[in-house]
Amino acid sequence: MSELRIRCRNTGKRISVPFGCNLYDAFEQANFHMDYGPVAARVNNKVQGMNYRFYNNKDVEFLSLSSQSGMRTYTRTLFLILAKAVEDTFPETQLLISGSVSRGYYCELRMERPIEDEDVLRIKQRMQEIIDADMPIHRIQCPIEEAIEMFQQRGMKSKVQLLESQDSLYADYYRLGDTIDYFYSCLLTRTSQVHLFDLIRFCDGLLLRVPSEKEPWRLDDFEEQTKMLGVIREHHHWQEILGVRTAGELNQAVQSGFASDIINVSEALQVKKLSNIADEITKRGSRIVLLAGPSSSGKTTTAKRLAILLMACGLRPHTISTDDYFVNRVDTPKDANGEYDFECIEAVDTTFFNSQMNALLRGEEVELPRFDFPSGERVFEGRKLRIGADDVILLEGNHALNPILSRQIPDEKKFRIYVSTLTTIQLDDHNHVPTADIRLLRRIIRDYRYRGFSAVETIKRCPSVRAGEEKWIFPFQDLADATFNSALLYEIGVIREQVMPILEQVPERAVEYAEASRLRKFLAYFRSIPGEQVPPTSLLREFAGGSSFKY
Repeated sequence: MSELRIRCRNTGKRISVPFGCNLYDAFEQANFHMDYGPVAARVNNKVQGMNYRFYNNKDVEFLSLSSQSGMRTYTRTLFLILAKAVEDTFPETQLLISGSVSRGYYCELRMERPIEDEDVLRIKQRMQEIIDADMPIHRIQCPIEEAIEMFQQRGMKSKVQLLESQDSLYADYYRLGDTIDYFYSCLLTRTSQVHLFDLIRFCDGLLLRVPSEKEPWRLDDFEEQTKMLGVIREHHHWQEILGVRTAGELNQAVQSGFASDIINVSEALQVKKLSNIADEITKRGSRIVLLAGPSSSGKTTTAKRLAILLMACGLRPHTISTDDYFVNRVDTPKDANGEYDFECIEAVDTTFFNSQMNALLRGEEVELPRFDFPSGERVFEGRKLRIGADDVILLEGNHALNPILSRQIPDEKKFRIYVSTLTTIQLDDHNHVPTADIRLLRRIIRDYRYRGFSAVETIKRCPSVRAGEEKWIFPFQDLADATFNSALLYEIGVIREQVMPILEQVPERAVEYAEASRLRKFLAYFRSIPGEQVPPTSLLREFAGGSSFKY
């Protein structure tokens, strides 16, 4: 039997493996220990399941549960086990796996009666039985029309619609016992590899809890995010009204000529939501509006649109950025690597900020600063402000919801808004698109168009951006008086044509190729929507270009 040469990036060594062996065989030959792994691997910088077989020389990096790709593989496997457990215990019930909330995944059961605690227990016990049985998970490839027919016979409408809208000749599906399902990327190979999960009743549905990515031996901490759940349910309500809940339904609507209708309704819903927030600010008599959200959530456009709506309510908004209250660069704290930490709250002169805001609330005139990024110093250029009874300060920035920032400002004077892409369209009933992916795609387009950064550079910075959000933004989202969902139902169809060429520039030799490849794969499920139909005031224009606002 001929042998192949595999370069293992985990050890930096080359190993010889038999022609046609799989990743498990290669891992055994590599002869090293990996906690909570391997669950998947990057083969030539493309993520593959452990059943992948070698027929050529390759580069391999084995992935544990502590990696994002490994956690996605683990979570998708749990989705399949949950789907089988529901199918086995409540055969006539439709399972809808929704987005991430409360450090887990919210799931709905479409049944004729309200879900009860006993129902959840039965499903959870069946999941554990499936895991304990060490059942194999088979990945099967077949002509796409055969897969469509199989899912059609089982009444799995969302999967039929998704596959029917694809141009592929073949499709891969998964079989677990007598359950079949479709997932857009790899799974584990046996159910016994799932070592930890929980399933609890959550509002009128279920919450599937998964291990912590940083500490895989324990479940991720539960957070009572009822506001977030409310946004998700509101979004689902409007999706049902529009008849566009999944990628397959959106593709059908686009092909039938209803793209402009979906765009117009989606934009109108955002305007209505933001208008309600402006009305509430006016009703309360709030003087300082604090607006925060993670990267690429559309904070800037949201602030500009809110300013217009506040003017329509008879108020005079004055927009200020927290960036202008940075301490001088020489005084900026440094991180563990000795680099300036611009993400931490200590990078902001909170004492000076509070003194200026309280002076304004007392009716005094202040000279507002501007932070000069090239010099790294605070400068004053004669921009003075005094506010009256009809004036309101609109403050936008990463730390706007952090209590430390505005700790000396009376609560009754403040109104807090959290902005983020809180929902996305589903690929099908069991395949959700992470909201973080939408923000990443927005950021890739923005960085490429306006900052001269490649997709490689943007993807490379993701871990540090994500770490900053986890520490300085997400913990304070539930302090908000209002939550604004900046996601647009149609946006993937519009940004697809802009971001695909950027992602295709990522070379295979780059580690970031794996993420670029994953993004391209799920983007391919969506039909393109002409960008010229998007109105110039749309939040999406902040990233795609053509906005009537100045940035």
